[in-house]
Amino acid sequence: MTQIYTILFDLDGTIVNTAPDLMAAHNHVMRKFGHAEKKLSDIKSLAGKGAWVMMQRSFREEIKDEKIKKEMTKEFLDYYTKNIDRQSRPLKGSIEFFNWAKDKNISMGVCTNKQEKLAIDLLKKLDIYKYFEYVAGCDTFPFNKPDPRHLTDVVEIVGGDLKKTIMIGDSEVDADSAHNANLPFVLVKDGYTEKSEKEIKHDELISDFIGFDKIIEKYL
Repeated sequence: MTQIYTILFDLDGTIVNTAPDLMAAHNHVMRKFGHAEKKLSDIKSLAGKGAWVMMQRSFREEIKDEKIKKEMTKEFLDYYTKNIDRQSRPLKGSIEFFNWAKDKNISMGVCTNKQEKLAIDLLKKLDIYKYFEYVAGCDTFPFNKPDPRHLTDVVEIVGGDLKKTIMIGDSEVDADSAHNANLPFVLVKDGYTEKSEKEIKHDELISDFIGFDKIIEKYL
C-alpha cells in the first residue's frame, strides 16, 4: 500500500525529553574537570546542535585549550552513551500518535543532530525505534540540519513525496530546516533552544502529542 504522508521528527525535545540525561552527562564532565555545573534550564538552551556544539557553547570563554575541549567532549559522549536512557522519556501522547500514524500507513522518520548510533540506541532502548522507517543523525550524511537535504534525503529514502511531508521540531534549527526544504513546520513548545516560540516561524504549535492526529489530518 502506498504511503499517504510522511512525517519527519527531530529527536531531543521533540519526541523524547532527553534533557535530564544530557544534564547528568554534562555535569559529570564539569565536576571531573573542575568547572561549574548547569541547571536543567541551561541544558535546554545549550542542546539541539549536537554534543560538540553543546559543550562548546557551555565552555564559552571559560576554556581556551582545544585539547581540553576535545577531552571534555569525549568524556561527555562516553558517559552519555552509557547512561542515555536513565531518565529520558517519550513526550506525552507520542506512542499513541505513532500507533495512529502506523494504522494510517503514514511514514515516519527521524532527522536529528545527535549522532546516528546514539539516536538509534536511545530509540531502541525506549522501544520506539520500530515506528520509524529511517533515522538520520548528524553523521549519516555529509550535511545536517539546517541543511534541507538532511530532510529531503530522508523523504527520498523512505519513498515519500515532499509535497506530502511535514517536519516536527522544537528549535529554530528544525524550523530553518523545514523552511529551507519548503515543508510545513510544527513547533513543540518549551524546546531545546534559546529562542521563544514567537521568534521561531511555525505553522502549528503543540505542547505534546495528545490530539496531534487532528492536526495531521488537516494535511492529509
